[in-house]
Amino acid sequence: MAIVASYFPITNPTMIFFVVLLIILFAPIIMSKLRIPHIIGMVLAGVVIGKYGLNILERDISFEIFGSVGLYYIMFLAGLEMDLESVKRNSRQFLIFGLLTCFVPLILTYIMSRTILGYNHPASFLLGCIMASNTLIAYPIVSRYGLQKHPSVQLSVGSSMISLFLALVMIAALSTFLTAATTSSASHSSFLFPLSTFLFSLIVFIAASVWLIPRLARYFLRRYSDAVMQYIFVLAVMFLSSALSVSIGLEGIFGAFLSGLILNRYIPKVSPLMNRIEFIGNAVFIPYFLIGVGMLINVRTIFTSVEVLLVVCLIAFFGTFGKAVAAYISSLIFRLPQRDGNMMFGMTSAHAAGAIAMVMVGMRLEVSPGVYLANSDMINGVVMMILVTCIISTMMTEHASQQIVLTQSRDAISYPDNAATVNTPEDDEKILLCVKYKEIAPQLLSLALLMRNQRLNRGLVALNVVYDDEKSVRHRETGLRLLEQLQQQASAAEVQMQTQVRLASNIANGIKHAFREFSSSEIIMGMHVHTERNPKFWGDFIQSLYNGLNRQIILIRFVQPLNTLRRIQVAVPSRAEFEPGFHRWLERLSRFAGQLDCRIQFHGREESLVLIAEYINNRHPNVRAEYKLMAHWNELPQLAATIQEDHLFVVVTARKGTISYKNALERLPDELQKYFSGKNLMIIFPDQYGDPKEDRMSFTEAQHHEETSLYTTISQWIHKKRS
Repeated sequence: MAIVASYFPITNPTMIFFVVLLIILFAPIIMSKLRIPHIIGMVLAGVVIGKYGLNILERDISFEIFGSVGLYYIMFLAGLEMDLESVKRNSRQFLIFGLLTCFVPLILTYIMSRTILGYNHPASFLLGCIMASNTLIAYPIVSRYGLQKHPSVQLSVGSSMISLFLALVMIAALSTFLTAATTSSASHSSFLFPLSTFLFSLIVFIAASVWLIPRLARYFLRRYSDAVMQYIFVLAVMFLSSALSVSIGLEGIFGAFLSGLILNRYIPKVSPLMNRIEFIGNAVFIPYFLIGVGMLINVRTIFTSVEVLLVVCLIAFFGTFGKAVAAYISSLIFRLPQRDGNMMFGMTSAHAAGAIAMVMVGMRLEVSPGVYLANSDMINGVVMMILVTCIISTMMTEHASQQIVLTQSRDAISYPDNAATVNTPEDDEKILLCVKYKEIAPQLLSLALLMRNQRLNRGLVALNVVYDDEKSVRHRETGLRLLEQLQQQASAAEVQMQTQVRLASNIANGIKHAFREFSSSEIIMGMHVHTERNPKFWGDFIQSLYNGLNRQIILIRFVQPLNTLRRIQVAVPSRAEFEPGFHRWLERLSRFAGQLDCRIQFHGREESLVLIAEYINNRHPNVRAEYKLMAHWNELPQLAATIQEDHLFVVVTARKGTISYKNALERLPDELQKYFSGKNLMIIFPDQYGDPKEDRMSFTEAQHHEETSLYTTISQWIHKKRS
């Protein structure tokens, strides 16, 4: 061990960069297993490898350089992603909620810091500013529920911009005040001139930036279309603005945020330039900054001092309580229902990288020679506070989203009317078949022919995706022959079919890109059956596919021909009727049962079965449907005894974070393997709201999601040992 320890800490720049890249690569995977936001994972990784942890890496100059860039990048992206138009449309409400959600937690945290923690005025004010701002980490949740335009969501987004802007201005003023205090006499009159100079400089700086940056952006972005040049220009503007803000006594993060706000309208959120800005920042600069922050944390103080735990609890409680007070008072002022107040509280209660950026500013501000504003207890408390508030925010936003969707659905949905419009000429039906094995492909085509709307008479799309490797030529030829056979089978049924063999380094991405190119409405594909290659239920890519695509996906496993099926049994989760894809899968199953002239039996809650029966009676009165009460999803294994060899068992499942999702669905792969092995099986992932941004990544919403959590794995291991 002594020999191994002699190699640490690593000081070679190349090896330092290599280790950091490994952390950036594996931290999201490990944090996904632990169900922890991986922005926290980067900080914790820094704690482990830093001098206060295992002392693996030396915090060299690269962490200073990349850390500064990452710090500016965070604030720059915050400015770029603000929705300025929504703020303009509802400026009065945004201003009221923005002021409340900024100053209520600021005042409460300031008072708590002074009276309970005993911090001085500047440190208490810094902590108040940190809690005054917030980060919209829960925004992807409302996107999944299709609530982006809901008034409470727009209020939360607009107020977040206002509170962040005010917090940065106040921190900039605090920085100027402390700088003047350490370089001048102690008399209050000596601060008046620096303060007035600062305010004048601030006004001139903002006015000059608002006048100059748009003109430069219009000139450059219109004249030069080269991707590299555009990115370098944007980066240069950010650093110039940051440098100028430092020169007049402001923190550089304010200049970065201001330049992001000004460039907001010139860089569309779905543009290639925005993609490059986010990708490079989130891939290198921001994680480098977060890891560097973790290396500054002395983890030993957390376990040796009760004071740190007290700081965490007090900061999280008073900051979150202040956000709650602001949200619910605002909802009362605007006469919004309580569920909207819940949404506003959930959206504005989280803190993320912006809080770390602000506390890092405090670590550089001297209160007196050699004494800095933010001590180790404060930075440790802020990091832990981020984890707590992220959990509170996501849970509350999820709950509020479900409340709003359920209320809207009960008030607005008229199922007979909706049912009558399912098969109108405006129906977007265009089925994509993903085929690979010649033994399964004909059955998939037969299923698609039975489910398609014959009145629309639209063609099908057959896709074969092969890995782009040394065997791609041979696999491509095999795919072409398979698709040619399917095309002949479709022609015999007088159905047109488009075919494509696609090369891809990632199968799921290849399918998703083809799905969009063909403007498809849904996917039908075979289930993973080669367990000797991959024992996981979903295989290599299916989980990535349904997490990254919000349209209907039907997975199928047939052990006997379709035309020999005698009964279809469907397990319906509670609240399935509130999902946007409810009618699509119900329509497909009704057509399927009608074409086969077999019975179809639905198992679910009474409220779901009533609506299913109403739909089928109105749209498909000839379908022989039966309905059986299944009070709880835990009764799913009991259905195995009723599934015969000539039955098809259909499971309507849900993606995580949707209205009908339940924790019991995490056990679905194990239950299907244990109780329904060797049965005809179909799994349906219904349509959902939103459009996953597969080409955009964020440290507040990872694309990667592990199939099972570490806690589930440990629980299963303990259960096996006991049995």
